[in-house]
Amino acid sequence: MALISACCECERLAIWPMSVTSLPESTTVLIVGAGPTGLTTALSLYHHGCRDFVIVDAVLEGNNTSRAHVIHAATLEALDSIESGSGLAERGIKGNHISLRSRTAELACPSLDSLKKYTSHPYVLFIPQHIVEQAFVEKLASLGVHIFRPKRVVGFRQSDRIDLATDVSFDDGSTVTAKYVIGADGARSVVRTSAGIGFRDPDGEIEAKHNLAQMILADVTFKGGVRFRAGMTGVMTPQSFFVCAPFPESFNMDLARNGQEITNTICRIGCGVPISEGPPPSAPSKEFMQNLINRFGPTYLSSDPTVNKTPVEIDQMVWSTRFRTHSAIADTFFSRFQTNEEKEGGAILLVGDAAHIHSPAGGQGMNLGIRDAVFLGEAVAEHFRLYTAATPLPSADVVLRNFADARKSRAVEVIGLTKGILKMEGASYDTYLFGWIPISPATVRDWVLWALGKTRLVQGRLAWQVSGLGRR
Repeated sequence: MALISACCECERLAIWPMSVTSLPESTTVLIVGAGPTGLTTALSLYHHGCRDFVIVDAVLEGNNTSRAHVIHAATLEALDSIESGSGLAERGIKGNHISLRSRTAELACPSLDSLKKYTSHPYVLFIPQHIVEQAFVEKLASLGVHIFRPKRVVGFRQSDRIDLATDVSFDDGSTVTAKYVIGADGARSVVRTSAGIGFRDPDGEIEAKHNLAQMILADVTFKGGVRFRAGMTGVMTPQSFFVCAPFPESFNMDLARNGQEITNTICRIGCGVPISEGPPPSAPSKEFMQNLINRFGPTYLSSDPTVNKTPVEIDQMVWSTRFRTHSAIADTFFSRFQTNEEKEGGAILLVGDAAHIHSPAGGQGMNLGIRDAVFLGEAVAEHFRLYTAATPLPSADVVLRNFADARKSRAVEVIGLTKGILKMEGASYDTYLFGWIPISPATVRDWVLWALGKTRLVQGRLAWQVSGLGRR
Protein backbone atom coordinates (compact mmCIF):
# COMPACT_ATOMS: atom_id res chain seq x y z
CA MET A 1 0.00 0.00 0.00
CA ALA A 2 2.87 2.37 0.76
CA LEU A 3 4.23 1.96 -2.73
CA ILE A 4 0.82 2.45 -4.31
CA SER A 5 0.23 5.65 -2.36
CA ALA A 6 3.72 6.81 -3.23
CA CYS A 7 2.98 6.22 -6.88
CA CYS A 8 -0.18 8.29 -6.67
CA GLU A 9 1.75 11.05 -4.96
CA CYS A 10 4.44 10.99 -7.64
CA GLU A 11 1.80 11.28 -10.37
CA ARG A 12 0.14 14.14 -8.52
CA LEU A 13 3.36 15.98 -7.82
CA ALA A 14 4.62 15.48 -11.35
CA ILE A 15 2.36 18.34 -12.44
CA TRP A 16 3.77 20.64 -9.75
CA PRO A 17 4.57 23.93 -11.58
CA MET A 18 8.32 24.28 -12.05
CA SER A 19 8.05 28.09 -11.87
CA VAL A 20 7.37 28.00 -8.12
CA THR A 21 10.01 30.10 -6.34
CA SER A 22 9.22 29.34 -2.70
CA LEU A 23 10.73 26.21 -1.17
CA PRO A 24 8.02 23.51 -0.94
CA GLU A 25 7.56 21.42 2.19
CA SER A 26 7.83 18.18 0.22
CA THR A 27 9.08 16.92 -3.10
CA THR A 28 9.79 13.61 -4.73
CA VAL A 29 13.46 14.36 -5.50
CA LEU A 30 15.74 16.78 -3.65
CA ILE A 31 19.01 17.58 -5.43
CA VAL A 32 21.63 19.00 -3.08
CA GLY A 33 24.24 20.91 -5.07
CA ALA A 34 23.92 23.09 -8.18
CA GLY A 35 27.27 22.44 -9.82
CA PRO A 36 27.52 20.67 -13.19
CA THR A 37 26.54 17.31 -11.65
CA GLY A 38 23.46 18.56 -9.79
CA LEU A 39 22.29 20.61 -12.75
CA THR A 40 22.75 17.67 -15.12
CA THR A 41 20.76 15.48 -12.73
CA ALA A 42 17.87 17.94 -12.98
CA LEU A 43 18.10 18.04 -16.78
CA SER A 44 18.12 14.24 -16.94
CA LEU A 45 15.15 13.91 -14.59
CA TYR A 46 13.20 16.42 -16.66
CA HIS A 47 14.10 14.67 -19.91
CA HIS A 48 12.90 11.34 -18.54
CA GLY A 49 9.56 12.76 -17.42
CA CYS A 50 10.21 13.45 -13.74
CA ARG A 51 9.07 16.99 -13.02
CA ASP A 52 8.79 16.98 -9.22
CA PHE A 53 12.26 17.87 -8.05
CA VAL A 54 13.90 20.67 -6.09
CA ILE A 55 17.49 21.92 -6.48
CA VAL A 56 19.25 23.65 -3.59
CA ASP A 57 22.77 24.99 -3.20
CA ALA A 58 24.67 26.27 -0.18
CA VAL A 59 26.09 29.40 -1.83
CA LEU A 60 24.24 32.50 -2.97
CA GLU A 61 25.63 32.39 -6.49
CA GLY A 62 27.92 30.20 -8.54
CA ASN A 63 31.67 30.81 -8.71
CA ASN A 64 33.09 32.37 -11.89
CA THR A 65 36.53 30.77 -11.57
CA SER A 66 37.15 28.27 -14.33
CA ARG A 67 38.05 25.21 -12.19
CA ALA A 68 37.40 22.17 -14.40
CA HIS A 69 37.75 23.13 -18.05
CA VAL A 70 37.55 20.04 -20.27
CA ILE A 71 34.61 18.08 -21.66
CA HIS A 72 35.33 14.86 -23.51
CA ALA A 73 33.48 13.06 -26.30
CA ALA A 74 31.70 10.52 -24.09
CA THR A 75 30.28 13.30 -21.93
CA LEU A 76 29.03 15.30 -24.91
CA GLU A 77 27.33 12.17 -26.22
CA ALA A 78 25.69 11.57 -22.83
CA LEU A 79 24.42 15.16 -22.79
CA ASP A 80 23.13 14.75 -26.33
CA SER A 81 21.08 11.77 -25.13
CA ILE A 82 19.08 14.07 -22.83
CA GLU A 83 18.98 16.92 -25.36
CA SER A 84 21.30 19.09 -23.28
CA GLY A 85 24.54 19.12 -25.25
CA SER A 86 23.62 21.55 -28.02
CA GLY A 87 25.21 24.93 -27.58
CA LEU A 88 28.13 23.81 -25.41
CA ALA A 89 30.33 23.00 -28.40
CA GLU A 90 29.69 26.46 -29.84
CA ARG A 91 30.60 28.14 -26.54
CA GLY A 92 33.91 26.33 -26.08
CA ILE A 93 37.00 25.76 -28.18
CA LYS A 94 37.57 22.42 -29.88
CA GLY A 95 41.03 20.95 -29.47
CA ASN A 96 42.05 18.07 -31.70
CA HIS A 97 45.43 17.29 -30.22
CA ILE A 98 47.28 16.77 -26.94
CA SER A 99 50.97 17.61 -27.07
CA LEU A 100 53.32 15.75 -24.71
CA ARG A 101 56.83 17.16 -24.61
CA SER A 102 60.02 17.86 -22.74
CA ARG A 103 60.81 21.51 -22.07
CA THR A 104 62.50 21.89 -25.44
CA ALA A 105 60.99 19.28 -27.79
CA GLU A 106 57.75 17.52 -28.59
CA LEU A 107 57.70 13.82 -27.72
CA ALA A 108 54.21 12.85 -28.87
CA CYS A 109 51.14 14.63 -30.19
CA PRO A 110 48.10 12.34 -30.14
CA SER A 111 45.49 13.51 -32.64
CA LEU A 112 41.84 13.04 -31.74
CA ASP A 113 40.90 12.60 -35.40
CA SER A 114 41.07 8.85 -34.81
CA LEU A 115 37.83 9.17 -32.81
CA LYS A 116 35.79 10.19 -35.87
CA LYS A 117 34.68 6.62 -36.53
CA TYR A 118 33.33 6.30 -32.98
CA THR A 119 31.73 9.64 -32.17
CA SER A 120 30.30 12.84 -33.60
CA HIS A 121 32.54 14.73 -31.13
CA PRO A 122 36.13 13.81 -32.11
CA TYR A 123 37.73 16.53 -30.03
CA VAL A 124 38.34 17.84 -26.53
CA LEU A 125 36.08 20.77 -25.70
CA PHE A 126 37.84 23.41 -23.64
CA ILE A 127 35.20 25.29 -21.71
CA PRO A 128 35.38 26.62 -18.12
CA GLN A 129 33.18 24.87 -15.58
CA HIS A 130 31.19 27.97 -14.74
CA ILE A 131 30.31 28.46 -18.41
CA VAL A 132 28.97 24.90 -18.43
CA GLU A 133 26.96 25.74 -15.32
CA GLN A 134 25.60 28.89 -16.94
CA ALA A 135 24.46 26.92 -19.99
CA PHE A 136 22.69 24.35 -17.82
CA VAL A 137 21.08 27.01 -15.59
CA GLU A 138 19.79 28.81 -18.68
CA LYS A 139 18.28 25.61 -20.05
CA LEU A 140 16.64 24.77 -16.72
CA ALA A 141 15.28 28.31 -16.46
CA SER A 142 13.72 27.91 -19.90
CA LEU A 143 11.97 24.82 -18.51
CA GLY A 144 10.71 26.80 -15.50
CA VAL A 145 13.11 25.27 -12.99
CA HIS A 146 14.20 27.46 -10.07
CA ILE A 147 17.36 26.92 -7.98
CA PHE A 148 17.02 27.71 -4.28
CA ARG A 149 20.02 29.61 -2.81
CA PRO A 150 21.53 29.81 -0.26
CA LYS A 151 20.27 26.61 1.32
CA ARG A 152 22.84 24.77 3.41
CA VAL A 153 21.88 21.28 4.61
CA VAL A 154 22.37 20.85 8.35
CA GLY A 155 20.38 17.74 9.26
CA PHE A 156 18.71 14.50 8.17
CA ARG A 157 15.79 12.72 9.81
CA GLN A 158 13.62 9.82 8.68
CA SER A 159 10.17 11.20 7.96
CA ASP A 160 7.33 10.31 10.32
CA ARG A 161 4.72 11.76 7.95
CA ILE A 162 5.59 10.22 4.59
CA ASP A 163 6.67 6.66 3.90
CA LEU A 164 10.03 6.09 2.21
CA ALA A 165 11.06 9.71 2.75
CA THR A 166 13.69 11.82 4.51
CA ASP A 167 13.25 15.17 6.24
CA VAL A 168 16.15 17.41 5.22
CA SER A 169 16.65 20.55 7.30
CA PHE A 170 18.52 23.72 6.32
CA ASP A 171 20.43 26.38 8.21
CA ASP A 172 17.58 28.89 7.83
CA GLY A 173 15.20 26.59 9.73
CA SER A 174 13.29 25.32 6.69
CA THR A 175 12.73 21.61 5.99
CA VAL A 176 11.97 19.63 2.85
CA THR A 177 10.68 16.07 2.88
CA ALA A 178 11.88 14.01 -0.09
CA LYS A 179 11.63 10.41 -1.22
CA TYR A 180 14.97 10.68 -3.00
CA VAL A 181 17.87 12.83 -1.78
CA ILE A 182 20.63 13.19 -4.35
CA GLY A 183 24.02 14.26 -3.03
CA ALA A 184 25.74 16.34 -5.69
CA ASP A 185 27.36 18.54 -3.08
CA GLY A 186 31.05 17.91 -3.67
CA ALA A 187 33.92 16.13 -1.98
CA ARG A 188 32.91 17.32 1.49
CA SER A 189 29.35 16.10 0.89
CA VAL A 190 26.99 16.75 3.79
CA VAL A 191 24.57 14.27 2.25
CA ARG A 192 27.18 11.51 2.26
CA THR A 193 28.36 12.16 5.82
CA SER A 194 24.79 12.56 7.13
CA ALA A 195 23.92 9.20 5.62
CA GLY A 196 26.95 7.63 7.33
CA ILE A 197 28.54 6.48 4.07
CA GLY A 198 32.31 5.93 4.19
CA PHE A 199 34.73 7.65 1.80
CA ARG A 200 38.25 6.31 1.23
CA ASP A 201 40.90 5.48 -1.35
CA PRO A 202 39.96 2.23 -3.14
CA ASP A 203 43.59 1.07 -2.95
CA GLY A 204 44.01 1.94 0.71
CA GLU A 205 46.47 4.74 0.01
CA ILE A 206 46.64 7.47 2.64
CA GLU A 207 48.81 10.12 1.00
CA ALA A 208 50.45 10.49 -2.39
CA LYS A 209 54.22 11.00 -2.28
CA HIS A 210 55.12 11.41 -5.95
CA ASN A 211 56.16 14.54 -7.87
CA LEU A 212 52.55 15.58 -8.40
CA ALA A 213 51.25 15.10 -4.85
CA GLN A 214 50.64 18.83 -4.59
CA MET A 215 49.75 21.09 -7.51
CA ILE A 216 48.68 24.58 -8.39
CA LEU A 217 46.15 25.74 -10.97
CA ALA A 218 45.97 29.26 -12.38
CA ASP A 219 44.41 31.27 -15.18
CA VAL A 220 46.96 33.72 -16.57
CA THR A 221 47.70 35.90 -19.58
CA PHE A 222 51.13 36.46 -21.11
CA LYS A 223 52.96 39.50 -22.43
CA GLY A 224 54.63 39.38 -25.80
CA GLY A 225 51.84 38.29 -28.13
CA VAL A 226 52.33 34.55 -27.68
CA ARG A 227 50.18 32.58 -30.13
CA PHE A 228 48.58 29.36 -28.90
CA ARG A 229 47.02 26.65 -31.00
CA ALA A 230 43.85 24.97 -29.79
CA GLY A 231 44.70 22.00 -27.63
CA MET A 232 46.54 21.01 -24.49
CA THR A 233 50.28 20.91 -23.92
CA GLY A 234 51.87 18.79 -21.20
CA VAL A 235 55.55 19.16 -20.26
CA MET A 236 57.39 16.41 -18.39
CA THR A 237 60.44 17.41 -16.33
CA PRO A 238 62.57 15.66 -13.65
CA GLN A 239 60.64 17.14 -10.72
CA SER A 240 57.23 18.06 -12.06
CA PHE A 241 54.59 18.00 -14.78
CA PHE A 242 53.35 21.22 -16.37
CA VAL A 243 50.18 21.66 -18.43
CA CYS A 244 48.88 24.62 -20.42
CA ALA A 245 45.62 25.05 -22.34
CA PRO A 246 44.31 28.29 -23.90
CA PHE A 247 40.73 29.51 -23.65
CA PRO A 248 39.00 31.45 -26.44
CA GLU A 249 39.17 35.20 -25.86
CA SER A 250 35.37 35.27 -25.89
CA PHE A 251 35.63 33.93 -22.31
CA ASN A 252 37.73 36.85 -21.07
CA MET A 253 34.79 38.82 -19.72
CA ASP A 254 33.32 35.72 -18.08
CA LEU A 255 36.59 34.83 -16.35
CA ALA A 256 37.56 38.37 -15.30
CA ARG A 257 37.36 39.09 -11.58
CA ASN A 258 36.95 42.32 -9.63
CA GLY A 259 36.53 44.49 -12.69
CA GLN A 260 39.64 43.23 -14.50
CA GLU A 261 40.03 44.21 -18.13
CA ILE A 262 41.63 41.35 -20.03
CA THR A 263 42.79 41.70 -23.62
CA ASN A 264 45.12 38.70 -24.19
CA THR A 265 44.37 34.99 -24.32
CA ILE A 266 43.73 33.41 -20.91
CA CYS A 267 45.58 30.15 -20.41
CA ARG A 268 44.87 27.52 -17.79
CA ILE A 269 48.18 26.54 -16.18
CA GLY A 270 48.70 23.52 -13.96
CA CYS A 271 51.96 22.45 -12.35
CA GLY A 272 53.24 20.09 -9.69
CA VAL A 273 55.14 21.61 -6.77
CA PRO A 274 57.88 19.32 -5.37
CA ILE A 275 57.08 18.12 -1.85
CA SER A 276 60.60 19.03 -0.77
CA GLU A 277 59.72 22.70 -1.25
CA GLY A 278 56.88 22.62 1.24
CA PRO A 279 53.23 23.47 0.58
CA PRO A 280 52.54 26.18 -2.03
CA PRO A 281 50.60 29.32 -1.04
CA SER A 282 46.81 29.04 -1.06
CA ALA A 283 46.57 31.64 -3.85
CA PRO A 284 49.89 31.57 -5.73
CA SER A 285 51.17 34.96 -6.87
CA LYS A 286 52.34 36.00 -10.34
CA GLU A 287 55.97 35.70 -9.19
CA PHE A 288 55.40 32.20 -7.78
CA MET A 289 53.77 31.09 -11.04
CA GLN A 290 56.49 32.62 -13.21
CA ASN A 291 59.12 30.77 -11.21
CA LEU A 292 57.34 27.46 -11.83
CA ILE A 293 57.03 28.18 -15.54
CA ASN A 294 60.73 29.03 -15.79
CA ARG A 295 61.66 25.76 -14.07
CA PHE A 296 59.08 23.32 -15.39
CA GLY A 297 57.23 24.87 -18.35
CA PRO A 298 58.12 24.83 -22.04
CA THR A 299 61.09 27.06 -22.77
CA TYR A 300 59.01 29.16 -25.19
CA LEU A 301 57.03 30.45 -22.17
CA SER A 302 60.10 31.17 -20.04
CA SER A 303 61.07 34.69 -18.96
CA ASP A 304 64.71 33.60 -18.64
CA PRO A 305 66.70 35.03 -21.59
CA THR A 306 69.35 32.33 -21.19
CA VAL A 307 66.85 29.67 -22.35
CA ASN A 308 64.40 31.75 -24.40
CA LYS A 309 65.66 34.24 -26.97
CA THR A 310 62.31 36.05 -26.82
CA PRO A 311 61.47 36.03 -23.09
CA VAL A 312 57.80 35.74 -22.15
CA GLU A 313 56.32 36.97 -18.88
CA ILE A 314 52.98 36.54 -17.17
CA ASP A 315 50.94 39.67 -17.70
CA GLN A 316 47.84 39.15 -15.55
CA MET A 317 47.04 36.65 -12.83
CA VAL A 318 43.30 36.08 -13.21
CA TRP A 319 42.85 33.30 -10.66
CA SER A 320 44.99 30.76 -8.82
CA THR A 321 44.64 28.01 -6.25
CA ARG A 322 46.43 24.97 -4.81
CA PHE A 323 45.33 21.42 -4.10
CA ARG A 324 46.64 17.99 -3.18
CA THR A 325 46.08 15.05 -5.50
CA HIS A 326 44.34 12.18 -3.78
CA SER A 327 41.61 9.69 -4.54
CA ALA A 328 38.58 8.46 -2.63
CA ILE A 329 35.32 6.70 -3.37
CA ALA A 330 32.11 6.26 -1.38
CA ASP A 331 31.40 2.83 0.06
CA THR A 332 28.10 2.87 -1.83
CA PHE A 333 26.36 5.28 -4.20
CA PHE A 334 22.88 4.20 -3.02
CA SER A 335 21.46 3.55 0.41
CA ARG A 336 18.30 4.20 2.40
CA PHE A 337 18.35 6.59 5.35
CA GLN A 338 16.67 4.57 8.07
CA THR A 339 16.46 5.31 11.80
CA ASN A 340 13.13 3.58 12.41
CA GLU A 341 13.57 -0.17 12.21
CA GLU A 342 9.87 -0.67 11.57
CA LYS A 343 9.81 1.04 8.17
CA GLU A 344 12.10 1.76 5.25
CA GLY A 345 13.68 5.18 4.85
CA GLY A 346 14.15 7.45 1.87
CA ALA A 347 16.62 6.80 -0.92
CA ILE A 348 20.05 8.45 -0.76
CA LEU A 349 22.04 8.63 -4.01
CA LEU A 350 25.50 10.09 -4.62
CA VAL A 351 26.93 11.49 -7.85
CA GLY A 352 30.00 13.46 -8.87
CA ASP A 353 32.58 14.46 -6.28
CA ALA A 354 30.24 13.42 -3.48
CA ALA A 355 30.68 9.86 -4.76
CA HIS A 356 34.29 9.89 -5.99
CA ILE A 357 37.31 12.16 -6.24
CA HIS A 358 40.65 11.78 -7.97
CA SER A 359 43.41 13.87 -9.47
CA PRO A 360 42.63 16.15 -12.45
CA ALA A 361 44.96 14.09 -14.66
CA GLY A 362 43.30 13.63 -18.03
CA GLY A 363 40.49 16.05 -17.17
CA GLN A 364 38.15 13.26 -16.03
CA GLY A 365 36.44 14.67 -12.91
CA MET A 366 33.62 16.87 -14.21
CA ASN A 367 33.11 14.44 -17.08
CA LEU A 368 32.54 11.42 -14.87
CA GLY A 369 30.17 13.40 -12.64
CA ILE A 370 28.07 14.61 -15.56
CA ARG A 371 27.78 11.09 -16.94
CA ASP A 372 26.78 9.83 -13.47
CA ALA A 373 23.98 12.38 -13.46
CA VAL A 374 22.71 11.56 -16.95
CA PHE A 375 22.33 7.88 -16.04
CA LEU A 376 20.86 8.67 -12.62
CA GLY A 377 17.92 10.54 -14.15
CA GLU A 378 17.09 7.48 -16.22
CA ALA A 379 17.37 5.19 -13.19
CA VAL A 380 15.06 7.33 -11.05
CA ALA A 381 12.54 7.52 -13.89
CA GLU A 382 12.55 3.72 -14.14
CA HIS A 383 12.05 3.53 -10.38
CA PHE A 384 8.97 5.73 -10.77
CA ARG A 385 7.60 3.39 -13.42
CA LEU A 386 8.07 0.43 -11.10
CA TYR A 387 6.20 2.34 -8.38
CA THR A 388 3.35 2.76 -10.84
CA ALA A 389 3.27 -0.99 -11.31
CA ALA A 390 3.24 -1.45 -7.50
CA THR A 391 6.48 -3.41 -7.64
CA PRO A 392 7.71 -4.57 -4.20
CA LEU A 393 10.38 -2.25 -2.83
CA PRO A 394 13.28 -4.78 -2.86
CA SER A 395 12.62 -5.50 -6.54
CA ALA A 396 12.23 -1.81 -7.42
CA ASP A 397 15.45 -0.94 -5.63
CA VAL A 398 17.38 -3.29 -7.91
CA VAL A 399 17.26 -0.50 -10.51
CA LEU A 400 18.98 1.94 -8.17
CA ARG A 401 21.46 -0.67 -6.96
CA ASN A 402 22.37 -1.53 -10.53
CA PHE A 403 22.92 2.17 -11.26
CA ALA A 404 25.07 2.53 -8.14
CA ASP A 405 27.14 -0.58 -8.89
CA ALA A 406 27.70 0.41 -12.52
CA ARG A 407 28.74 3.96 -11.70
CA LYS A 408 31.00 2.83 -8.86
CA SER A 409 32.68 0.41 -11.25
CA ARG A 410 33.24 3.26 -13.70
CA ALA A 411 34.64 5.46 -10.92
CA VAL A 412 37.12 2.79 -9.88
CA GLU A 413 38.27 2.52 -13.51
CA VAL A 414 38.73 6.28 -13.79
CA ILE A 415 40.62 6.46 -10.49
CA GLY A 416 42.93 3.76 -11.83
CA LEU A 417 43.35 5.70 -15.09
CA THR A 418 44.21 8.97 -13.33
CA LYS A 419 46.66 7.23 -11.01
CA GLY A 420 48.30 5.67 -14.04
CA ILE A 421 48.57 9.04 -15.77
CA LEU A 422 50.05 10.60 -12.63
CA LYS A 423 52.54 7.76 -12.36
CA MET A 424 53.61 8.30 -15.96
CA GLU A 425 53.71 12.11 -15.69
CA GLY A 426 55.46 12.09 -12.31
CA ALA A 427 58.06 9.43 -13.12
CA SER A 428 61.46 10.22 -11.62
CA TYR A 429 64.75 10.80 -13.42
CA ASP A 430 66.64 10.18 -10.17
CA THR A 431 65.93 6.46 -9.63
CA TYR A 432 67.09 3.32 -11.42
CA LEU A 433 64.68 1.19 -13.41
CA PHE A 434 63.65 -1.83 -11.29
CA GLY A 435 66.05 -0.49 -8.65
CA TRP A 436 69.23 -1.64 -10.39
CA ILE A 437 69.22 -0.90 -14.15
CA PRO A 438 71.14 2.41 -14.54
CA ILE A 439 68.35 4.06 -16.56
CA SER A 440 65.57 6.12 -14.96
CA PRO A 441 61.88 5.29 -15.50
CA ALA A 442 61.33 8.83 -16.80
CA THR A 443 64.04 8.38 -19.44
CA VAL A 444 62.40 5.16 -20.65
CA ARG A 445 59.03 6.97 -20.76
CA ASP A 446 60.50 9.75 -22.89
CA TRP A 447 62.14 7.29 -25.28
CA VAL A 448 58.92 5.32 -25.70
CA LEU A 449 56.84 8.46 -26.31
CA TRP A 450 59.38 9.80 -28.80
CA ALA A 451 59.66 6.49 -30.66
CA LEU A 452 56.01 5.43 -30.67
CA GLY A 453 54.04 8.59 -29.95
CA LYS A 454 53.70 9.48 -33.62
CA THR A 455 52.27 6.11 -34.67
CA ARG A 456 48.55 5.84 -35.39
CA LEU A 457 48.18 2.93 -32.98
CA VAL A 458 49.59 4.77 -29.97
CA GLN A 459 47.87 8.05 -30.84
CA GLY A 460 44.55 6.28 -31.20
CA ARG A 461 45.00 4.45 -27.91
CA LEU A 462 45.81 7.63 -26.00
CA ALA A 463 42.88 9.48 -27.57
CA TRP A 464 40.50 6.62 -26.73
CA GLN A 465 41.62 6.51 -23.12
CA VAL A 466 41.02 10.19 -22.39
CA SER A 467 37.80 10.44 -24.43
CA GLY A 468 35.86 8.25 -22.01
CA LEU A 469 34.16 6.44 -24.90
CA GLY A 470 35.22 3.09 -23.49
CA ARG A 471 33.85 3.81 -20.00
CA ARG A 472 30.67 5.82 -20.42
